Amino acid sequence: MAEEQTVPQLRRTKIVVTVGPATDDPEVLKEVMRAGADVVRLNASHGTLEDRLRRLEMVRAAARETDRTVGVLLDLGGPKIRIEGFKDGPVKLTEGAHFRLDTHLDPHAGTSRVVGVAYKDLPRDVAVGDTLLLNDGHIVLDVERVTATTIDTRVRVGGELSDRKGVNRQGGGISAPALSERDFEDIRFAAAHDIDFLAVSFARSAADIRQARAALTSAGGVARIIAKIERHEAIDNLGEIIDASDVVMVARGDLGVEMGYAELTGLQKTIIQESRTRNRVVITATQMMESMIHNPVPTRAEVSDVANAVMDGTDAVMLSAETATGHYPVKAVAAMAQVIEGAEKYQLMHPRWRQRAAEGLQFRGTEEAIAMAVTYIANHMKLRAVVALTESGATPLWMSRMRSDIPVYAFTQHESTRRRVTLYRGVYPVVFDQAKVGSSTAELYRALFTRLLELKLVDMHDLVILTKGEAFGVAGGTNSMQILKVALD
Repeated sequence: MAEEQTVPQLRRTKIVVTVGPATDDPEVLKEVMRAGADVVRLNASHGTLEDRLRRLEMVRAAARETDRTVGVLLDLGGPKIRIEGFKDGPVKLTEGAHFRLDTHLDPHAGTSRVVGVAYKDLPRDVAVGDTLLLNDGHIVLDVERVTATTIDTRVRVGGELSDRKGVNRQGGGISAPALSERDFEDIRFAAAHDIDFLAVSFARSAADIRQARAALTSAGGVARIIAKIERHEAIDNLGEIIDASDVVMVARGDLGVEMGYAELTGLQKTIIQESRTRNRVVITATQMMESMIHNPVPTRAEVSDVANAVMDGTDAVMLSAETATGHYPVKAVAAMAQVIEGAEKYQLMHPRWRQRAAEGLQFRGTEEAIAMAVTYIANHMKLRAVVALTESGATPLWMSRMRSDIPVYAFTQHESTRRRVTLYRGVYPVVFDQAKVGSSTAELYRALFTRLLELKLVDMHDLVILTKGEAFGVAGGTNSMQILKVALD
């Protein structure tokens, strides 16, 4: 009855891996998956739709060949404000020098004195006295004069500057919309190719998330929406953005530039806590193992960075250039998996059932009530696993918010649901088609136990919790739980 499947190792925190030139070799991509990739990120800031389709097909083929369930995340480019290019290659900006940003300059005519800007409305968002940060804050400019088309600055912190580097205004305030025409094209691509997660870059408010969701729905897509928190305005509107999204990403690159690096660690912890409190999935991203772009082992600081995110309760940690363009993509994934496993031995966050009980909060529905009961029992009995018969993945999501060290196996016939739960902390997808099982309870139990034993997830006579709904095939119908002993008698 059961299909062949390899269930991932019991590492609770998931790994998101960005693909790019470094993983364009199918064999390397398969090794990345074997090393621990749970979700693959396609970065729409680079390349064409054809590039994204080619890599998507490679990812799905590699997942089949490695017998893995792997989710796919399409990360929209968004309104990244960038300078244009330099006619003679990178330039050196020196401290105290004058430097102009000119929205009317030819895109390829930049020099050490002036460069074009791709976002034509930038002068409207900038005032004398503002601070502009280029290339992720490596270059700092003080604004001295603004016209309709130019911004004259003095270099406070210099350095090398090359084509198409990003521009941020310290403190936020850039008015560019969250979705560009290119983003709408990518949203249609996501809908057409059954992408699992869609990330909205530079979101400022819940309205940006709702706009992306409406565009996706209109195109026939069902991807879960990820809000990337990377603007000053997003911090001001954090609660409403989290509520409007399905997943939150702590995008530490631009967020650190806009808010200041001294604030970043506290903001990261706040976003993780708020996301989990509001029952949303959260990803921690950017420069987590940056040194592994060029080195085969991470620094001790990077190890601590990943471990702290894990111990704070993030659902997933993400690799960007480390796997997209780095020299050691497989080693980077393997190292991250190893750090996660080490950190999970020293879990510090408290189970959410205790928090909710202390706060006297009411359950928001049957599924949350079942998930809370399961988590309470799992923390007070010697259980081997939780088995959730699920259509949409909603009940496993609730369970993943309420931390227990007991693995949650999402048994489902739907491939889209299996891919979705790859991002949920402590939840593992299992292929199971209840329609092929007899109608009696005894037949269902035998099929479930057989599947668990086949995959070596339990042993005979182990105790497991089963959650399910009375109406088979109905999403959102989980209304019962049972404690069962594994047996085939």
